Order: sequence, then structure tokens, then C-alpha cells
Amino acid sequence: MIKTFDNKISIVGDDLKQSIAKHSKLSIASSIFSIYGYESLKKELNGIDELRFIFTDPTFIKTDEDKKDTKFFEIDSSNRKKAISGSAFEINLKNELKGRSIAKECKAWIENKVRFKSNKPDSMISPMMILDNTEDDKAIYLNINEFSSAGLGYKKDNTVLGAVTKMCDSATTKSFLDNFNNVWDDDTLLKDITDEVVGYINNLYKENSPEFIYYLTLYNIFNEFLEDINEDELANEKVGFKDSVIWNKLYDFQKDAVIGLINKLERYNGCILADSVGLGKTFSALGVIKYYQERNKSVLVLCPKKLGDNWKTFLNNYEDNPLLKDRFNYDVLYHTDLLREKGESNGQDLSRVNWANYDLIVI
Repeated sequence: MIKTFDNKISIVGDDLKQSIAKHSKLSIASSIFSIYGYESLKKELNGIDELRFIFTDPTFIKTDEDKKDTKFFEIDSSNRKKAISGSAFEINLKNELKGRSIAKECKAWIENKVRFKSNKPDSMISPMMILDNTEDDKAIYLNINEFSSAGLGYKKDNTVLGAVTKMCDSATTKSFLDNFNNVWDDDTLLKDITDEVVGYINNLYKENSPEFIYYLTLYNIFNEFLEDINEDELANEKVGFKDSVIWNKLYDFQKDAVIGLINKLERYNGCILADSVGLGKTFSALGVIKYYQERNKSVLVLCPKKLGDNWKTFLNNYEDNPLLKDRFNYDVLYHTDLLREKGESNGQDLSRVNWANYDLIVI
């Protein structure tokens, strides 16, 4: 006997509720396992003897860092892990804020009845669910791509043309079950990840400190940028710029700005410091200048003429120069000098200035 389910009119989850018997055994291969899939069949699943689950795509498995597609692979793997707490089609369920209690129940059920294994890279496993009630009562469901409320037909997904097929033929079901058993027992094909899944679910309902949540939020916002950090673009502390007077006069937020500016300059050859008025942009810029000065780079400061004396103060042996010990050495010219082809400005002959010789220009 063959049945098909489109999960619109005929729902595969409803058929499973009728078909799963007490003490039955389930063998599932699917790309996603969601706690909401468990909740959809909780009554029936709590009565089974065991469930074996294979992630058809690598999940909780480290990749070869030398492979060019590692980044994309890890993004997919991360998405599959996150789907345990709710797939992309279960957002409304996650918004009901019942996830913690469901996760707690699901974890207890897993610890008693479930084992998880993951397919390793470079192997292909088709999605299926094999129901083994008794020797004479077996069935196989093909094309259940997700063990989630959406995959079971209780939430709308993006399937336009597709169907789950159920076959109850004993010979066919036994053949699929034998193949599943062979793959399940082959450690070269699969890796046991039960502990990783349990640990992940455990984190869904444990209490976390506000500080942890704050840092986790920052990580999830900025983690994709961390992968782009290149050691060559980071500020080299061996230069000694952190031993300077200017560095020790900076507030923490200004120090962060200096490091960020240096990183952006090294990567993009330009950067804009957009702090509000009064937050010490001049001192932040001097911190950057000090870094490049210690690297023997030539620096030009272009400023409005009315601010020229401020910038020149840090160059001279003045009593009111708070940075005298840093021995700053940079040229100061004015914005309007860019329009002049001759004449003098701050003792420099503009017709002879080698503009291309400057390594850093601060405007």
C-alpha cells in the first residue's frame, strides 16, 4: 500500500500519530531536527522504545580548514544546529516563548530514547523515516526533509511541488531498514553526536547572566566580520606606541577607536572618525599618528587655519604641550593650501611640496 501526503490537505504528521504504536522503533534520516518536531508528536514519541536519527548533512562536525568552501560549509552547519531550537519556518512558535519548557522535555526524552549521528562530508544520504512497530507492522516515509513541525505538515514551509510517500510493503521496508542499519553501524560514514545535541538543547533552557547575553548578542552581530580579520591588518604592538604619553592619556573608548582606525587604514587605506563633538577626536588622531610615526612613516595634518596653532602645539617645546615627551613630528598645512600652487604656508614652499611622499594624511 502506498500513500502520499502533500502536507496541505493530507498531513504526514496526522498519519504518524495514528501509525506510531507503543514500544515501536523509529529510524530517521533528515537534514534538520527541531524540538518543535518533537512537540508535534510528543505523546506518541514518549511511548516509543528508541529513535535513531541521522543528520543527512554534516552537523556538529569540524571541517578541513584548508578547503576553500569551508566558510560556506560552516554557515550551513551552523544553520542546522540553530534549527534544533526552531527552523526557519517555526518563527511564530519561537515567538510564543515556550521553547525553554519544550527543550527541557525534549532533552529528557532524548537522554532516555534517542541517539544522533551525523553524516560526514562527501557522502549523500536520502531523507527517510522508518517505522518499526512489530515484525509484521513496518512502514517507510520518504522525502521528510525536516523533522520539524513544518516538515511534519503542521507549519507552512516553502515547498511548492513535493510530497511525502508512505510505503507499507514488508519487503520494501525491510530492505530500507537493512540499508539504514548498515550505514548506522559504519563509523567511517557517520559520527555519533548525541552528546553535542544534548548539550546544545541544554543551553536552550539554562539560565544565563545578563553579561553573557550581552556578549553573545555582540558575537552574533559581528561574528561574520571576525573571519575577515587578517593579522597583517592588526596594529603591531611591538612598535611600542602603547608606551607613549598620548596612549596613556586616552580613555578606553578612544583606545578602541585608535585600534579600529589603524585596522581600517591598513585594510582600506582610508578611514573616517565620526565621534561627536567633545569626545576627543584630536587625541584619537594623535594616537594613530604616534603609531605610524613609530614605524618611521611621514605624516601630514591638514586642518582649518584657525586650528593650526592647536596642532603645532604638540610639535614644539612649549610648557603647555602635554605630549612633549612623545616628540611628535608631522607637517601641518591648511585645507586652503590644497588650492594653492605657490607661496608659503607654515614655513613650507608649496611649489616644492612632494605631496605623494606622505604615508599618512590626517584631515
